[in-house]
Parts: sequence; structure tokens; C-alpha cells
Amino acid sequence: MSLLSVRNLKMAFGGLAVTNDVSLTLDKGDRIALIGPNGAGKTTFVNLVTGQLKPQSGTVHLDGEDVTRANPASRVRAGLVRSFQVTRLFTEMTPEEHVAMAVMQRLGRSRQLVSDYRAMPEVMDEVRDILGLLELGGIAKAPVSAIAYGQQRLLEIALAMALRPKVLLLDEPAAGVPSSDTVLIEKALAQLPSDLAVLMIEHDMDFVFRFAQRVIVLAAGTLIFDGTPKEVAADPRVREAYLGSYADAGSLA
Repeated sequence: MSLLSVRNLKMAFGGLAVTNDVSLTLDKGDRIALIGPNGAGKTTFVNLVTGQLKPQSGTVHLDGEDVTRANPASRVRAGLVRSFQVTRLFTEMTPEEHVAMAVMQRLGRSRQLVSDYRAMPEVMDEVRDILGLLELGGIAKAPVSAIAYGQQRLLEIALAMALRPKVLLLDEPAAGVPSSDTVLIEKALAQLPSDLAVLMIEHDMDFVFRFAQRVIVLAAGTLIFDGTPKEVAADPRVREAYLGSYADAGSLA
């Protein structure tokens, strides 16, 4: 049984199909990249899987449970967690405060947020471990407004880790990050738990092919390819729809 199973998912806006009968599966430990041209329906697909949008037809199963009609919060509690293209952090809060809030939410202790989480050893131990793993310990007490954008993206991954997901969906984790800092994102992803299933949307193809064991391609809302990085470079449909000159340049060898 697959950890995440999406079957025949459909969604249209104004008669235009943006997710057209899409099916895919993720198993424990998968590292999958979802690619495609702008407007292909990638973010809409993630919104459907995570409950921000309701599909017109199709199903989403997480660890054998039908979550198709479950709200986003219920899916998070069940182990389905996502990040967003644009950071959604509180600028005056610190990384420590953000991660502590996520840990306490997972523990069902969000009503205790008014109390001092620093007096809770089990919370603080986990917060320090997560921030240390992502090399954010040195800025743990700085306001988000004072830290670099690449570190903010790392903090979003830290928040996802604090929720201990079974499936993690990353929507362009390196978007807006200077190329010199992309290596920090890659290093963080390499340190995620080995049994965690990860689906990443990303446009940086070098990043994609260093990360992915499997590549899925969407074009005009339709899944046109599902296979290995080597196979995707040779697929004529993918070349025409998306890769183009990138594949021709031999960058995928």
C-alpha cells in the first residue's frame, strides 16, 4: 500500500481543466520532483492534495485513509504537510518561537502557547535539535525580519519537520533564494528522515536532478511523464513541453 495515493484528480476553472485526471503514488523514502511549464497546474495539484482546494472528482488517500474531503488541518494531523512558494512567517517572531509553536501544535498543547515554552524541556530539546540540524541555531533568537531569505526558506522546512510529517510537499523551496544559498536548501533536504516521502515542485533543473529519484511532468494539467531523471531527458513529449534546450545541452547526462 502506498503512503500517498492520488487517483484521477480533476479540477477546472471556468471550463479550463487545470488538473486533468492526474494519478500518482508516493511510498516511504521517495524523493520525487514535480516539474512542468508555468501554468501546468503544479500548485493547483498540491492545493488539491493538501485540501486548500476541493477536487471536482478523484480521491486522495494517505496511509490507507481517504482524506479527499478532509480539511487542511486534519490532513496535517494525519501526516501530510506542505510548504508554500512565498514565505508565510511572522516577521517579528524568532525561528525558536516559530518551531516551538509548531512542536506544541503537534503535541496538542497549542493552548499553552501563552505560557513560557522555554520552561518545557521536551519542547526545547526538540526545537534545538531541529534548528541545529538546519544550521539555524545561531539565529534562533533573531526576528525573522532580520534573517536572510535563504534562512527563512530553511525555517519553513524546520516548521515542516516539527510537525513530523509522513509526506512532505515542497512548493519551490529554492524560489527567490540566491544561487549561493541553494546549497543550504539541498543540504537540509538531504538530512530529512529517510522514511519521509518528499514531493518537490522546482524550476531549477540542476537542483531537481540532484534531488530526485523520480520525476513527474505536468503539462496543461495532464501528467505526461513519470520516470527516472535519465528517462525524462530523452522523452520527446517532455522535451517539447518543457525541457527544450536544457536537455539538448546535455546537462542531464
